[in-house]
Amino acid sequence: MPERFSNEDIKRKAQQIAAQVEKTEEVAFFKRAEAQLNHNKKVQQKIADIKLLQKQAVNLQHYGKYAAQHEVEAKIDALQQEIDNMPIVEQFKGVQQDVNELLQLVATTMAKNLER
Repeated sequence: MPERFSNEDIKRKAQQIAAQVEKTEEVAFFKRAEAQLNHNKKVQQKIADIKLLQKQAVNLQHYGKYAAQHEVEAKIDALQQEIDNMPIVEQFKGVQQDVNELLQLVATTMAKNLER
């Protein structure tokens, strides 16, 4: 008879795998990149500007000022593009992609084992 595991056993093993993933070079690099991004004043100022503009856009929509709303949304898009084009953000997105691929590998491996 095959070995049986409880939900608690599976949860414990998943926590072990999560701890191992957290200790990978990809995740360590991701955490460093995230910290650099969070401490970058230029990026944080642009994010704050976007949040302020988003509030303005919501208010403009609420009052039916759609032309002004579209202008504000265009400013938001431009700021977002500026952020996306910053080298530190591009680096972060690359590292984030690496971590996502690692997590996808774990999920795919588990799914394939379940199909057997």
